[in-house]
Amino acid sequence: MCGRFELHSAFEIIAKLFGLSGGAFTIPESFNIAPGRDIAIIVKVGAENRLALCRWGFVPSWGKDLKEGHKMINARAETVAGKPSFRQAFCRHRCLVVADGFYEWKNVGGKKVPFYIHRRDDKPFGMAGLYNLWTSPEGERVCTGAIITTGANEVVAPLHDRMPAIVEQNAVALWLDPAVHEKEKLLSVLKSCPSDELELYEVSARVNSPKNDSKENIQQIKQRD
Repeated sequence: MCGRFELHSAFEIIAKLFGLSGGAFTIPESFNIAPGRDIAIIVKVGAENRLALCRWGFVPSWGKDLKEGHKMINARAETVAGKPSFRQAFCRHRCLVVADGFYEWKNVGGKKVPFYIHRRDDKPFGMAGLYNLWTSPEGERVCTGAIITTGANEVVAPLHDRMPAIVEQNAVALWLDPAVHEKEKLLSVLKSCPSDELELYEVSARVNSPKNDSKENIQQIKQRD
């Protein structure tokens, strides 16, 4: 699964990497993004890729309140195309969730130890996501979203059997295009990225609490014996 990640790259870096259109966008820097927080997503609007903010926690059109999103922060690649909650979004409302890295925990001697996973080249990346413009009973429209997970690659597998489906650059246009509906073509995008593109290291237990949100969260700590 993916239950915590971070984003600190400047808008200019993200805009260049993903070919974003429009003016500068203020992205809230956070080294400890938890469910229920705003996340930066990339969507295709007309012929342009644009950045938007979305609440992490997918609420389907029939959802009664935002709390329902707490149960749907992730969607499994193996079932996302057919699950009623995600089926329509998979067809028409796909996005990229922008991140610089994500966290996963490993049981070491009965204790949960956090690790930080990021690209070796330190570039931000896009995790496959879905979004829905949910309307509350009071008529308020809220963008809600989920991150799609797939089987872990060799780097992440020692920590967890799932990881975010990181979309390769050559598949970004396909994934974001709302005119593409072919199930098999879209599902082919949802795979674990090559292991040699990622690295991980142990970080401070500070990240265990979403209240701790600073650059210290991604600093490597001394390797254990």
